[in-house]
Amino acid sequence: MRFFLLVTLLLFSKIAQGQDTTNLVTISFENTDQKTAIKQLQEKTGLQFYYLDEWLKEEVVSGTYTNVPLETILDDLFKDTLLNYYILKEKEVVLTRNIIIYDELPERFFGEKKDSIIETQKKRRIAPIFYDKKQRSSKVKTPTVRIGKATKDNRDTYVLKGYARKANTGKPISNLAIVVEGKDLGTSTDQNGYYEIELPAGENILSTASLGIADSRKRVIIFNDGELDFNLDESLEVLDAVILESNRDQNVKDVVTGKEEVDVEASKNIPLVLGERDVLKVATALPGITTAGEGAAGLNVRGGKADQNLTLLDDVLIYNPQHFFGLFSALNPFTIGKVDIYKGAIPAEYGGRLSSVFDIKTKDPNTEKLEVEASLGPVTSNITVQTPVVKEKSGLMIGARGAYANWILRSLDDEALNNSEASFYDGIITYNHKINEKNNIKATGYYSRDDFSITSDSTYVYSNQAISLKWDHKFNDKHQGNVLLANSRYEFDINFDGETNDDFKLGYSVNETELKLKMDYNHSPKYKFNYGLSNKLYQVQPGSIEPDGDGSIITPLTIDKEKALESAAFISGKFDFTPKFSVNAGIRYSLYNALGEGSQRRYEENRPRNEGTVIDTIQYKNNEVIQTYDGLEARFSARYILWPNFSLKAGYSNTYQYIHTLSNNTTVSPIDTWKLSDLNIEPQRAQQISFGAFKNFNEGVYELSIEGFYKKLDNILDFKVGSQILLNENVETEVLQGEGKAYGVEFLLRKNSGKLNGWLSYTYSRSLIKLDSEFPEEVVNNGNFFPANYDKPHDISLVTNYKFTKRFSLSANFVYQTGRPVTFPVGQFTLNGSEFVVFSDRNRFRIPDFYRLDLGFNVEGNHKNKKLAHSFWTISIYNVLGRNNPFSVFFVAEDGEIKPLQSSIFSIPVPSITYNLKF
Repeated sequence: MRFFLLVTLLLFSKIAQGQDTTNLVTISFENTDQKTAIKQLQEKTGLQFYYLDEWLKEEVVSGTYTNVPLETILDDLFKDTLLNYYILKEKEVVLTRNIIIYDELPERFFGEKKDSIIETQKKRRIAPIFYDKKQRSSKVKTPTVRIGKATKDNRDTYVLKGYARKANTGKPISNLAIVVEGKDLGTSTDQNGYYEIELPAGENILSTASLGIADSRKRVIIFNDGELDFNLDESLEVLDAVILESNRDQNVKDVVTGKEEVDVEASKNIPLVLGERDVLKVATALPGITTAGEGAAGLNVRGGKADQNLTLLDDVLIYNPQHFFGLFSALNPFTIGKVDIYKGAIPAEYGGRLSSVFDIKTKDPNTEKLEVEASLGPVTSNITVQTPVVKEKSGLMIGARGAYANWILRSLDDEALNNSEASFYDGIITYNHKINEKNNIKATGYYSRDDFSITSDSTYVYSNQAISLKWDHKFNDKHQGNVLLANSRYEFDINFDGETNDDFKLGYSVNETELKLKMDYNHSPKYKFNYGLSNKLYQVQPGSIEPDGDGSIITPLTIDKEKALESAAFISGKFDFTPKFSVNAGIRYSLYNALGEGSQRRYEENRPRNEGTVIDTIQYKNNEVIQTYDGLEARFSARYILWPNFSLKAGYSNTYQYIHTLSNNTTVSPIDTWKLSDLNIEPQRAQQISFGAFKNFNEGVYELSIEGFYKKLDNILDFKVGSQILLNENVETEVLQGEGKAYGVEFLLRKNSGKLNGWLSYTYSRSLIKLDSEFPEEVVNNGNFFPANYDKPHDISLVTNYKFTKRFSLSANFVYQTGRPVTFPVGQFTLNGSEFVVFSDRNRFRIPDFYRLDLGFNVEGNHKNKKLAHSFWTISIYNVLGRNNPFSVFFVAEDGEIKPLQSSIFSIPVPSITYNLKF
């Protein structure tokens, strides 16, 4: 009571703090606790101190003071505490905890003049912090916590951070929602249980919620930056139904344009060929992502070539992420935890590709108990095992998958394939080790292999191998980073064993090694940055051929090895200028050096490249720079929220790509080769702008978005008519580089919950190429734009799942696409006794449109908690309508006539049944 009387007296008397400072004090402390130090000051100065004993720390202080003001001693004594002090004129000192005693009212306390409003808004807040001391009426009393030590230089907001743990075990609580009641503020803890939030000064009511954790509520009075930990009890309840809503309204709030996420768990309900779960196939049902055709390897994103996609598995590149000509993914679905797809404003940390990034992360291995997931299907079998190594600290995940697909080839509508064989397998191992709260290591190893023989005399083998090692380190609550070392290798071999004496072995490989540093800096909840460096070494063996057997007449040939170093530096930031307006902006500078050892031809300027225009052949020593290219890449996206469930987004990006695929096939082939930019082949470049609107309805049950884009490309690699790509020592004479453009509109309607859920996507897009030159032999289609092989103006996908009960559901997948472009013969003539065919302009015609309907019936086992294993059955029919969709159209000469023929992959309904088991 005396304390409040003193405060009242001070407010009316306007006695200035520190007025009685004429007396200087000499005193010494040596390992003295605070309470004893105060008593010594009382004896030395005659001052009377007012405080509560529990406020004082037991820590000791030391120091010698000679003729110094009392304030200097008190500042040192209380600098690491929550205590403030006030010196009364009557030789009395009042200690306060958290708060400051003010002896005058703040300026403009009783109002201000109108002409001073603008000036006032520019000034920092200097008013004291007031709060309502009255306890809210509630059956459960809300505890009050005071954070920080008040200063006279108050701010509008302060940062509160801390850690959430389970009270009984001390384990961190991840994804704990922390909401500020009545202020539209909130955050959640990260995977390690840490959180950070910016709160308005003064009183805030914080409530927490998480599945399996008891709700809590605290009144937080914040005077300065500080920390608050939550020790929460577990809560178990029996529920009739549980609806989990993850990332609600994330599509509206996300700043990055053109970003998609694949729900890995939900993909098991989508009927795909032969019942195999495939996240990449699911991605093709999203707007802006398609393939050249059924059974075609490679994805085309927003009108880009298949080689313009960066597919990362735990941050290491996978060159060919598909099995069996694109029918199956080479990525084990049981090991995948998250898939993010960037097709618009790609973040600045990613580089080296023009069109998209598929950022695929494996699951973190279970560190508490053994977990096994397996499936058995008509073509593939799969098993994944997770086990702790050091309980609660490290875990190991091993996944293996194999195929027995020979019967598929025999069922295809082609007699030549009846004796063909095909098989594949892949394996992955992931180890995750949490060293301590600040250090974590994750290592991933991956291998896949395909063997197939499409004819009786040739065997094809191709494989991927990749390894990554990543060390995450947390410097402090604001600064953290990681170092990545990764290596990826892709190779193929062809063994030809025919009836003649031209048997051979052909090999090819591409290898890249990357060292990358990435740092994240959370300046504040409104401003976050990441920056880093990367170096990537390319090594390409363009191919070699050697005779197979003593009688072979094949001449050995090895193409010179190619090597290059690509370096980059990047920085980007997310800026929340207001709750409605946010920007994500960054820049990336890339530097590319083509390196020796090897030789490069120089050609006459202003002449076509051929054998007759060679003027010199330059020899380069090992690691000697052949050619340098560089470029500054800008990445920008912005989002403005008009209403809580409606936003507008815009983005811009420009990208460089220094590696190209060489192919004169209509679609991507496993034996396509990669070519590095060098003296004669320049890097590809692209610029893209996009704009979209995103709207949610019915509290996030429905999502609606529409997004348009325009992309301009330069130095796109294409081939001359009749070119020879494989094992060509001077491949620059067989290819052309031109410009391209792609544009389109993407529409998506998604229903996220309820008995009926799924999405409808529609994309209208065009992808055009222009190959023009002053030399006739380098001109295609008279130098006009023509459709790319993968140009499909209309693409519709409908994916639905209807739940009859918790255990039974019916799924459907419908796809419609415009037929892809082809070149047809349009006439023939005879010259000097020989017949010649006249072809149309390149890609002038189209094969018939593609459409397909798939159905699946899903049966889950009962949902009892205490059972050894949980099962899941999928019964599906691929191509229910038996549509004979043409994969390609080709022409043969027969009896002096040219006859068109078409080939199909699946021309009949294909049933399958798959059994999944998890325990």
